[in-house]
Amino acid sequence: MNICCIGAGYVGGTTMAIIAQRCPRVQTTIVDMNAARIAAWNSDALPVYEPGLEEIIREVRGRNLIFSTDIAGAIKRADLIFVCVNTPTKTYGLGAGRAADLRYIESVARTIAEHAGSPKIIVEKSTIPVKTAESISAILAANTRGIRFQVLSNPEFLAEGTAIGDLQNPDRVLIGGERTPEGEAAVKTLAEIYASWVPRERIITTSLWSSELSKLVANAFLAQRISSINAISAVCEATGADIDEVAHVIGRDSRIGPKFLKASIGFGGSCFQKDILNLVYLCDHFGLSEVAAYWEHVVRMNDHQKKRFSTRIVKALFNTVAEKKIAILGFAFKKNTNDVRESPAIAVCRDLLAEHARLSVYDPKVTPEDIRRELADAADSRLTIARTAYEACEGAHAIALLTEWDEFKALDFARIFASMPKPAFVFDGRNILDLPKLRTLGFQASGIGR
Repeated sequence: MNICCIGAGYVGGTTMAIIAQRCPRVQTTIVDMNAARIAAWNSDALPVYEPGLEEIIREVRGRNLIFSTDIAGAIKRADLIFVCVNTPTKTYGLGAGRAADLRYIESVARTIAEHAGSPKIIVEKSTIPVKTAESISAILAANTRGIRFQVLSNPEFLAEGTAIGDLQNPDRVLIGGERTPEGEAAVKTLAEIYASWVPRERIITTSLWSSELSKLVANAFLAQRISSINAISAVCEATGADIDEVAHVIGRDSRIGPKFLKASIGFGGSCFQKDILNLVYLCDHFGLSEVAAYWEHVVRMNDHQKKRFSTRIVKALFNTVAEKKIAILGFAFKKNTNDVRESPAIAVCRDLLAEHARLSVYDPKVTPEDIRRELADAADSRLTIARTAYEACEGAHAIALLTEWDEFKALDFARIFASMPKPAFVFDGRNILDLPKLRTLGFQASGIGR
């Protein structure tokens, strides 16, 4: 079998790497019009950081995994075509701020129609609105000469930082297809690929529409839990309760469970906010205004948590951070990734720069170019990029920990405290530090809900 993946991003790169590793007789080709990105995948400096990915790429690259810019050729040769392109939230026009921008999906559908000379199975891997498969099918039908295509929905359920494990041992693989003999046959073909390493009972098949909606709802439920515990963290700070203790107690309830009850400065990444806003737009489209408002408030709570954190820093530093150095530890939206999309650190840094603070930012995996790009319209000479955490903290009035990298827990804070003006502040936005120990060193230390 020959698989083509259109889109050399995070999802395409990780998914195809595992398929190539687990299915050595399947030829996989990842194509993208971005030549620089393809070149990076073919180099020793991969464009995506994910623990375990580099080793797998080295194993399969050149064997049965190829990275190429020959989109037309890969489409012609393929039996299955995975669509893994970006679907950002629209910033203009109808549905701006909520609906997904499907220009890249439409472009891919037209490209497939132009170059496919035989029937293909099209697999939606990107996070997309419900009924997108219908649009893809319509474009293909209108632009081909009677060639029949089957469009499947196969949403990804990856968590950045653990994506390789999520792919190797998934909770479930979801495949949605049309309830026709042709659709069922296409579903079976894709299921057999995953069955090379995934137990059959974990491969779930549904209708197209149920599959597309399930992805949005899964992310909405996870984000809802984060916003819920973050809302309670504000109550903890007001009453003197400890959010970690509260989360531990309610997490012991088997009906609730402990996952996604870790208070923080908020969720980020490419999926949660985008998918919730997509769900909000869908609800509004069908006149479900109360349902739309309910889910929209999950995003509003997330924005409030970030603003609350930056405001807390300003107030603690005597209501002004102007020309004060603030060390920012972590810029990725979570540990074990170099992804900065919707990272809470962006909003916090923007707020502090607006207050004329001087920021020294350090992240072990995010490049200085990515940091400066995200803060381009807010930053000036008051933004510096540090090479180490110690360099970032040298002479800082306060430390804001914004990503839960393990290396931050092992820092020599006694050494750091000695280099800082007094009083010295630590604001732990991820609740990973030992605050009582920091206080014995002399720090004014606080966390989220602590």
